Amino acid sequence: MLRKSDGSAGDVDYGVIGRSYVHYRKPDPFIAAQIRRALGDATSVLNVGAGAGSYEPDDCIVTAVEPSASMRAQRPAHLAVAIDAVAEDLPFTDKSYDASMATVTIHQWSDLEAGLAEIRRVTRGSVVLLVCDPALMMDYWLSDYIPEVRETEARRFPAIDRITRALGGSVAIEPVPIPLNCADGFNEAYYGRPEMFLDPQARLACSSWSLVPQAAIDRFTQSLAEDLASGDWDRKYGHFRLQPYFDGPLRLIVGKP
Repeated sequence: MLRKSDGSAGDVDYGVIGRSYVHYRKPDPFIAAQIRRALGDATSVLNVGAGAGSYEPDDCIVTAVEPSASMRAQRPAHLAVAIDAVAEDLPFTDKSYDASMATVTIHQWSDLEAGLAEIRRVTRGSVVLLVCDPALMMDYWLSDYIPEVRETEARRFPAIDRITRALGGSVAIEPVPIPLNCADGFNEAYYGRPEMFLDPQARLACSSWSLVPQAAIDRFTQSLAEDLASGDWDRKYGHFRLQPYFDGPLRLIVGKP
């Protein structure tokens, strides 16, 4: 597996884009509650691709795995120190954990099937995956302004049926409604707060922006800024500012053995 400058193992270098990640990608309480319910009565949990620790339950014993040094360094002091490892080669014995979780990370793995097989190997109970459905990626106003970002995201995320086949066992798929003031700054989190997309650090906290040409980003920011100033954005999409939840491509996949 190809490693980046800080150990990142995916298609982006989190040593470059992850430095302000913790300021924009905070766990959202609504989404956190849904993940915690899916983990059930687990007391020991493995978090794979743990990043800065978002969504790790505070009432469980958590073991975190994260290959990026910059992301490990941003973990708050009250969380367990993350182990430098990758999903495809977990340094744990069989059936070590009651449950495992992986939140918005499987698209960074070099081998999806190998990673899920490893997670299943070390897990006694539920495997909980927070993912995006690539088939739903373009159903969002952002694609009208910069389709390159949405197309990039759609290419990166594996299809839901591929994930469920690789996971095996009994699998449930739950929609994850996104609240209007979502604290976790992925792209859909700003469905009713378009001004956030004019903040370059907010954009960079979502890795897909680092994979599109700068010319496309420049075109996007100019167009969005002009439409916000003229009121065109609000005439077309202003209803999103008052919509309490957005059902976008975010899905929770819960697999049981």
